[in-house]
Amino acid sequence: MDNINIVLALFGGLGIGIAIGRFLLQKVLKQEEKKIQEKANLIVKEAEIEGESIKKDKILEAKETYLKLKSEFEEEVNKKKSQIISNENKLKQKEQGISRQQEQIKRREAELESMKENISAQLQIVTKKKDDLEKIKQDQVKILERASNLTADEAKERLMEVLRNEAESKASHQIKEIVEEAKLTATKQARKIVVETIQRTASEHAIENCVSIFNIENDDIKGKIIGREGRNIRAIESATGVEIIVDDTPEAIIISGFDPVRREVARLSLHRLVTDGRIHPARIEEIVRKTEKNINEEIIEIGERTIIDLGIHGLNPELIKLVGRMRYRSSYGQNLLQHSREVAKLCATMAAELGLNSKLAKRAGLLHDIGKVWPEEQDLPHAILGMELAKKYKEHPDVCNAIGAHHDEIEMTALISPIIQACDAISGSRPGARQEVMESYIKRLRDLESLALNFDGVNKCYAIQAGRELRVIVDSDTVSDEQAGKLSFEISQKIENDMQYPGQIKITVIREMRSVSFAK
Repeated sequence: MDNINIVLALFGGLGIGIAIGRFLLQKVLKQEEKKIQEKANLIVKEAEIEGESIKKDKILEAKETYLKLKSEFEEEVNKKKSQIISNENKLKQKEQGISRQQEQIKRREAELESMKENISAQLQIVTKKKDDLEKIKQDQVKILERASNLTADEAKERLMEVLRNEAESKASHQIKEIVEEAKLTATKQARKIVVETIQRTASEHAIENCVSIFNIENDDIKGKIIGREGRNIRAIESATGVEIIVDDTPEAIIISGFDPVRREVARLSLHRLVTDGRIHPARIEEIVRKTEKNINEEIIEIGERTIIDLGIHGLNPELIKLVGRMRYRSSYGQNLLQHSREVAKLCATMAAELGLNSKLAKRAGLLHDIGKVWPEEQDLPHAILGMELAKKYKEHPDVCNAIGAHHDEIEMTALISPIIQACDAISGSRPGARQEVMESYIKRLRDLESLALNFDGVNKCYAIQAGRELRVIVDSDTVSDEQAGKLSFEISQKIENDMQYPGQIKITVIREMRSVSFAK
């Protein structure tokens, strides 16, 4: 029973404790809530105070900005006002100047009006005097008519005829003198420029043929080069594209081919094979490939060295390579690179003498025969092909025109074009510069004589000075002195249109009058 009471007492105490704890907890919570509320109110007040402070700062900042903008605006307005005032002052000054000019114009108009009146009066006096003179002239004409038995119109006609004949005679004489003097001066000046140009330019000419000679120490090497059943020589010919001629010529092998580059590759390959001693088809192909690579590198090096020597800049690498290929190309036995270098120097000198662009002339002179070394087969003339290559690689239009026109395939539009043509002829026609096949040389001379013989009145014709001069003998009974000059011109035009020749050809027409009688 006591235990039950104790348990009940404990439960009762526990309930009372819980009730007291809840009461105390609620009281604590109310106090905390009150503190939080007070703290929140304090934060709100601080925020309001801070907001008021920020508001005042912003208002002050806005006022400062306003005052600054107002000051700038007023300053700008003042500047514009001062500018307007300045412009108004200038306008006033201009108006004053215009007013002064108008006053001067009015004074000049008054002076001109006065002068006009004076001139009118003088004109009247002159007109009156002119009428008096005309009357006197008519009286004199009538007196002369009675004295000479000729009317005035007839006398005028006779006088005009006499004066006309005299004027024509004097004019013809003066024209002839002027033409002769111009020819003499022009020829002298042209010769001077050409001679000075040639004197300043000196270059060697390498004469090459269509064969190359490969020298060997003894004839035993010929057997190695031929190989078993000719396999080595066939391999060399197949790899290089040339013909190897092994005959009875002592200590020499002939390399034949139209392409100088191929012949040089074959010659160097043979030299390396003979030096190495190992000659068989596989070794031949290897040596030929290496030699071709070396030749290509040498071609580029020759081209670069050439443009450096001539002082030419900015040339396309492909054009530089073509310039190098000129070293292995010949034209009528004249080495093409030497010919082009000489033409470039001649062109530069002549252009400088004439006051033209010497750099462009030198560039065009070097590239004028570039179409001859293009490796691919083309149906175009080399001048047109060279012009197309120059256009392709962005050369100057004057250079392109000079290249295309140096054999008259196209019209000359650049000032340097005739210089390139002239210098090409100078280089090609210089004695010893070129070699021609005898048959083609003789054929050209015969064609030249036959062309002149086809003209009426021509008795005989002789090509002399290696085809540089054509002497034409005409019949004096059918061809007069005036017709002889015309015939010379017609023959020159016919040669220019129908024939191809280096340099120029002088046509001399000879008309000889012979009177023969016999004393018996």
